Amino acid sequence: MSLDAKIPQGPLAEKWSKHKFNLKLVNPSNKRKYDVIVVGTGLAGASAAASLAELGYNVKSFCFQDSPRRAHSIAAQGGINAAKNYQNDGDSVYRLFYDTIKGGDYRAREGNVYRLAEVSVNIIDQCVAQGVPFAREYGGLLDNRSFGGSQVSRTFYARGQTGQQLLLGAYSALNRQIHLGKVKMYTRTEMLDVVVVDGHAKGIVTRNLKTGAIETHEGHAVLLATGGYGNVFYLSTNAIGSNVTAAWRAHKRGAYFANPCYTQIHPTCIPVTGDHQSKLTLMSESLRNDGRVWAPKTVETAQKLRNKEITASQVKEEDRDYFLERKYPSFGNLVPRDVASRNTKEISDEGKGVGTTGLAVYLDFAEAIERLGEDTVRAKYGNLFDMYLQITDENPYKQPMRIYPAVHYTMGGLWVDYNLSTTIPGLYAMGECNFSDHGANRLGASALMQGLSDGYFVIPYTLGDYLATIGPKKVDTSHPAFEQTKKDVIAYNNKLLALKGNKTVVEYHRELGHIIWEYCGMARTEEGLTKAKALIKALKADFWVNAIVTGEDEEVNAALERAGRVADFIELGELMITDALERRESCGGHFRLESQTEEGEALRDDDNFAFVSAWEFTGENQEEVLHKEELIFENVKLTQRSYK
Repeated sequence: MSLDAKIPQGPLAEKWSKHKFNLKLVNPSNKRKYDVIVVGTGLAGASAAASLAELGYNVKSFCFQDSPRRAHSIAAQGGINAAKNYQNDGDSVYRLFYDTIKGGDYRAREGNVYRLAEVSVNIIDQCVAQGVPFAREYGGLLDNRSFGGSQVSRTFYARGQTGQQLLLGAYSALNRQIHLGKVKMYTRTEMLDVVVVDGHAKGIVTRNLKTGAIETHEGHAVLLATGGYGNVFYLSTNAIGSNVTAAWRAHKRGAYFANPCYTQIHPTCIPVTGDHQSKLTLMSESLRNDGRVWAPKTVETAQKLRNKEITASQVKEEDRDYFLERKYPSFGNLVPRDVASRNTKEISDEGKGVGTTGLAVYLDFAEAIERLGEDTVRAKYGNLFDMYLQITDENPYKQPMRIYPAVHYTMGGLWVDYNLSTTIPGLYAMGECNFSDHGANRLGASALMQGLSDGYFVIPYTLGDYLATIGPKKVDTSHPAFEQTKKDVIAYNNKLLALKGNKTVVEYHRELGHIIWEYCGMARTEEGLTKAKALIKALKADFWVNAIVTGEDEEVNAALERAGRVADFIELGELMITDALERRESCGGHFRLESQTEEGEALRDDDNFAFVSAWEFTGENQEEVLHKEELIFENVKLTQRSYK
């Protein structure tokens, strides 16, 4: 299959408006003849379901949580970008576009990214109309703050709870449609496969997590908004339930998976304390507006701090290395996440890390508290400081936070074209579930922007074009494809339940995470990746012999749910390593030690790797086939990124 991104022709600023005009429309009275399945109720899924129902479509919405509002979008903290230029500091749609392309290290499509920047201004208006309590300045205007990778203030925020407040806005819109009967909500229901009829997605197979029943649901189209796959690393900032199963099962039905090795490491997370942890906690990037990142200048001082012979406040100013400010004076502490993360790792690798493990640096607010006052800092970041205190029993008003990079977001995902369609007609992917807008590194505060852009302002147009093409003829669940896909799911579950070994699924997940973090994390080498691929193959073989899965299928069975998700993570992990091996360049957050500048910065290879990797599943235990979507840059010049 040849990859056609369907990027509209014409000037960049006119592509989306012209494309919308050329899309086919569904008559308002005909919309009620179409059924649309939306899987996931985060920002992308909830906004899409609410918008499509408002237009008149019949929507079936699915989530594995007990309420749509428990989707992981609720955990986002720092803010959402929009090119409003309220600060009058030089922002524009084009500057947001440029910052996003540059921040992604020139590995994203120009057309998609410009559209994202263009509709960002509408997102804020939509959310304000829903009552989202964005922070406001003294005069009543919406406030903005800065985020990494930008020299303007364009990030709208609601203290450190922006994701929660935005999700409540989308959730209220979704609830309205549920009340009107236009959305039928299925909670505690996990999608396990896509039903494909004559090459088109026509439904899904699910497991009722309350009863264990395997069920089928039909629709004229299936929209996936199921988030990212960061939990392949075992330890990440994602909720423990976040997984790749819906996207991965779709991949095995024919949807290409793009750039799987592109994962984002967030620089400001509470450090790992031991193997007892099941997840990590994010400290919002917004903290780098006022917090200064530093480490001791010498290994000797770091050793004293680790041994608790001295405290951070006892380290003299001249003995502190504010390494981000030193190396990147133009951006300072607000360099993009990949740059901050890589430099933090390098400092720790040199033996200058702090904390009991030595895998941490300081994020210090002493200067900000002295300059602004504790009350002002508390008003900006109080809930984040409280969260840090509860987790670490350390008061960040009195001593610096300890931070270290951790897996946070995934830029890879299902390949989609400009219309958000996967390579299976009728199957769409939105938000973090797709790959489309962030390249090799996501700028902070852009995840919420992409999710709401896809759900509120893109899919309502592009889906209509597909539905108008296929017509409203229904496909019933009595079709043989539904029964066969259901049998496939039951057989797979029974295969998992037959595992009666002596090693828990969690142990396999933790081992997988160690392998991928060690060899496919912030720094990678050809040798390490080759070793990792062999390790994961061996882990997969061992899983299917020695894992233990208890319980039965037709009942509540969390062990079975976890086993299916971990089995999918293992397969995805192998593809991540394969993709990383193929990409012999440093790019964004993906640092190949064989490819770096004289100054130790990431060195891209635009002649050989300016493409999207799109992988095709060819069968169980078979090597996947790589398809390349060449990236064409007509509006920005490919340059070596510099934040100095």
